Amino acid sequence: MKIDDFDYYLPLELIAQKPLAKRDESKLMILDKNTSNITHKHFYNIIDYLNKGDTLVLNDTKVIPARLIGTKELTNAVIEVLLLKNKEEDIWECLVKPARRIHVGDIISFGDGLLKLECIKVKDEGIRYFKAIYEGIFYEILDQLGTMPIPPYIHEKLADKDRYQTVYASKIGSAASPTAGLHFTEKLLDEIKAKGINIVYITLHIGLGTFRPVKVDRVENHKMHSEFYSLSATTATILNNTRKNGHRIIAVGTTSTRTLETVYKKYGEFKEDSGFTDIFIYPGTKVESIDGLITNFHLPKSTLIMLVSAIAGKDNILNAYKIAVENNYRFFSFGDAMFIK
Repeated sequence: MKIDDFDYYLPLELIAQKPLAKRDESKLMILDKNTSNITHKHFYNIIDYLNKGDTLVLNDTKVIPARLIGTKELTNAVIEVLLLKNKEEDIWECLVKPARRIHVGDIISFGDGLLKLECIKVKDEGIRYFKAIYEGIFYEILDQLGTMPIPPYIHEKLADKDRYQTVYASKIGSAASPTAGLHFTEKLLDEIKAKGINIVYITLHIGLGTFRPVKVDRVENHKMHSEFYSLSATTATILNNTRKNGHRIIAVGTTSTRTLETVYKKYGEFKEDSGFTDIFIYPGTKVESIDGLITNFHLPKSTLIMLVSAIAGKDNILNAYKIAVENNYRFFSFGDAMFIK
């Protein structure tokens, strides 16, 4: 299967540069994966497509202000660092630009020395491991010095950094937002609960995979980067009961899907579990953990469009994207949504 099979035409003006004033007023495309039928709604209409007894699965990861601009000690070269993964206490896996300037033993200083990062390991593709040197509370310092790691296709400055967080974000550790969840408001979530729909949370801290393009020609040769996930015993019980009672599990976002599928493939049911996953879902992969997916419109030739193609079928997805372009849907992180049912 070729990467180019997942390409599509997208006018640049349809790449959303900022969020809408109200989260739940984005467009919502309803795609029936069995009939290929498409309906156009707004996101607040999602409640009409969820039934009593269904379970909605949200990723509660919280984005850290992971992008830092500092200077290399001795040379004063300007260095950009993106914190990707906390490997252990004060040890971070990072993406560095320009990486060729940073070697083992080099120190990068931020905020006049308020935070320093000492390189302790060099890896390929711009990855470096650093030991953080500071006094005080690390995440408080990061809030002071860092900025949100907004994707490179967004060129406008984000006026309110909270708009790159879901309203339910609580577990600190992600380098990017689980953007399918950005459409939900607290009011909409309350209305969904009031209808008798379960809302549960998993955690997947989004890392390098979000920023790494697919560089191989054949899909099967792509290697996903691993990311930390966690699924609680309470969530596992509700998910198993949902299936037992004949109701649907609806994942919000590709990250929720990857977490659920990782655990389900491991046990054949849902269980309390945590660890690292590098699961790669693409057409030909049988997805058994979910019955529906709420997602955004993804980049051409990305692992994310491959995942949704595995669930709805590549032809269905590419046709839906073509129709989305024709109807001026907004694409990517701050764009509109799709519900695959």
